[in-house]
Amino acid sequence: MSFGEFMQQLVNGISLGSLYALVAIGYTMVYGILRLINFAHGDIMMLGAYFAFFGYAVFVLPWWLSFIIAIVLTSLVGILIDKVAYKPVRKAPRISALMTAIGVSFFLENFGLVVFGGVPRGFHRPDMFGKLITVGGVRFVSYSIYIPLFTAIFLLLLLFLVYKTKIGMAMRAVSKDMETTRLMGIDVDFVISVTFAVGSALAAAGGIMWAIKFPQINPLMGIMPGLKAFIAAVFGGIGDITGAMLGGFILGVIEIMTVAFFPDFAGYRDAIAFSLLIIILLFKPTGLMGEKIEEKV
Repeated sequence: MSFGEFMQQLVNGISLGSLYALVAIGYTMVYGILRLINFAHGDIMMLGAYFAFFGYAVFVLPWWLSFIIAIVLTSLVGILIDKVAYKPVRKAPRISALMTAIGVSFFLENFGLVVFGGVPRGFHRPDMFGKLITVGGVRFVSYSIYIPLFTAIFLLLLLFLVYKTKIGMAMRAVSKDMETTRLMGIDVDFVISVTFAVGSALAAAGGIMWAIKFPQINPLMGIMPGLKAFIAAVFGGIGDITGAMLGGFILGVIEIMTVAFFPDFAGYRDAIAFSLLIIILLFKPTGLMGEKIEEKV
């Protein structure tokens, strides 16, 4: 493989890893506060892509406006899911919340199949994301640059929210001790709703950019990216925002580079990701940047 080909594959890996990272942040935010793996997160990503699709295809909105509206609507769906599905079982045994998350995932997938139909739909790629760029002999499509750029912007905004604002301080307090935070007069339910809203918005952004990179959407499109994002979150250290981001980038690069260097294993790219999850759980269960958390009985 020449240096140019290597750089081209590296750009592809970073682009794919950016998508995993965006969705992984939503996993890690919810887990950091509720100790809940929201398995419906990948399906929320799917809803974001469909909202954007109907925004420009049905209501004929400008693509940028439909993308913004889709992110906002998906945030509201995230809040609704928390209120309807997760809040009633917040004090129940943890296995109840886990089964609820799986149930919500199945509901969203089948809801999508009934409402949107099972036939895949083509997703319009705006012209600015489809330009062919050549730099030093390396050729790539412009979305390979825009996706990591937008991911970095979202990460910086999220870090500012978490570490420089009052609601972010409340999020960190709830993640440490929910009951004590409640006694301090903080509206814990509101903080959790904001967490779901932010996580869902990031999932929607990831879903829209996934549809730009792979311009076809269907109601089951969030299953595999959602699982890969979960692996990325565990790999980086679930509960740690920068760890989830790092895990997403690493997973994307490993996946693309494995296919590039060993094309005979292209059909096993998903198996490689799950094998990575097993290895991490065996040798470093807390992930690269995660901390050991004492489970409350």
